[in-house]
Amino acid sequence: MAKVKLDRLHLHIVMPSSACFFFFFFSPRSRRVSNSRSFFQPLLHGYFRSSCSWRVRIAFALKGIDYDQVPVNLIKDGGQQLTDQYKELNPMQQVPAVTIDGVTLSQSLAIIQYIEETRPGPALLPADPQKRAKVRMICDLIASGIQPLQNLYVLQKIGEDKVSWAQHFIIRGFVALESLLKETAGKYCVGDEISMADICLAPQVYNAERFKVDVDQFPTIKRLNQTLLALEAFSTSHPSCQPDTPADLRA
Repeated sequence: MAKVKLDRLHLHIVMPSSACFFFFFFSPRSRRVSNSRSFFQPLLHGYFRSSCSWRVRIAFALKGIDYDQVPVNLIKDGGQQLTDQYKELNPMQQVPAVTIDGVTLSQSLAIIQYIEETRPGPALLPADPQKRAKVRMICDLIASGIQPLQNLYVLQKIGEDKVSWAQHFIIRGFVALESLLKETAGKYCVGDEISMADICLAPQVYNAERFKVDVDQFPTIKRLNQTLLALEAFSTSHPSCQPDTPADLRA
């Protein structure tokens, strides 16, 4: 047995990178290592003001995961996400895309759930099945029912009345969300523990404020957002302090 372990260690050093991935992630010892901290630092392709990118930054911060960023400017040169090079990372040509553990993942909720399932740290989903379902319900309401209708690609197709369009769908979604959160919220969206629901909420409130939605009419949403923005994981990942944040928008 000692010789087998030595052989595996030796293979980590001399084999090509593809083989290293295999032995790193599939040997019994390596599984324990990958559950605590990946040998390779994750790489986030995102945009400072993208709410979906911000969700992933919050999750990394909550889990205490160091990562690198590659800015993808959604405006410059017609949109860097539309290049053939980026399309290889994310066929939908959206942000974020995250390279982690030898794979590239897209769609923010899928990325966050992968982080949750492979990394230690605060749980982002409750253990209780009913609470977990409520967290996912809030996430889906925001990620499917609000955010896509006011994202950049949709607004570019609308024409001149972009603000009114965005306000309509944000307010419509917030009416439902406020009602739901009145039933589920404690200190955070679902009870007194941070979850994926909170990760989705703060970026969406940021979008609402960008489009001049009066958040005062949604007191539960406003209270929760203020609580979240006071946390380091949310403040350090905020759009106002990212490597690609324009100087005039920096905190």
